[in-house]
Amino acid sequence: MRLSRIIMALTVGLAVVAVPAAAGAAQPQPQPSPTVTDSPQPPPYPPVLASLTVNRPTIFLGETVILSGRNFGPNETVDIVVSVTPLAAPAAGTARRSDGSAVAMTPVAFQASAPLSFTARTNSEGVFTRRYTPSVTGLLTFTSTGRESGRTASSQLRVLHKKKPHLPVTGSSLDTPMKVGGGLVAAGAVLLLGTVAWRRRNRFGAGGAN
Repeated sequence: MRLSRIIMALTVGLAVVAVPAAAGAAQPQPQPSPTVTDSPQPPPYPPVLASLTVNRPTIFLGETVILSGRNFGPNETVDIVVSVTPLAAPAAGTARRSDGSAVAMTPVAFQASAPLSFTARTNSEGVFTRRYTPSVTGLLTFTSTGRESGRTASSQLRVLHKKKPHLPVTGSSLDTPMKVGGGLVAAGAVLLLGTVAWRRRNRFGAGGAN
């Protein structure tokens, strides 16, 4: 009787100990969280490039061009600097007149003073226009820079000397042809007088012989 009670007590104790272990085994185990990978980033937008254009690539001195700038900052001041490069330089600093005499030439670079500068104001869309009349000849390079945006752009313009108008022929221009013509007329008159005198001499000579 006593032995059976001991066996029952041991059985109940083992059952009590086994229940929490079974309950712990039945609980779901935490799963490792999936590795978070970086999502692909969209490609960066290309930088906005400003532009500067001139409405005419080549002009004559004294004519006016229009500068147009785009993609600058809205409502900002744009600084424009003009640098001048000579189109051509004389080889030896002298030239020859039509009569062969020499005349000194002023180098083209002397015309180009220090680079000029001026400003323009953009509108709400970053656009501006500016009229400009060059005062020197050469290859002009315009460089524009926005003060707030820092965007820059450049363009070039070729400025040539004015065309010389075709002047009408004046009296001074006719001096040489008139001199040549007068000489020919005088020579013809001399020949005519000589011919008349020769004929008269031959006529009278023939009459005396008869």
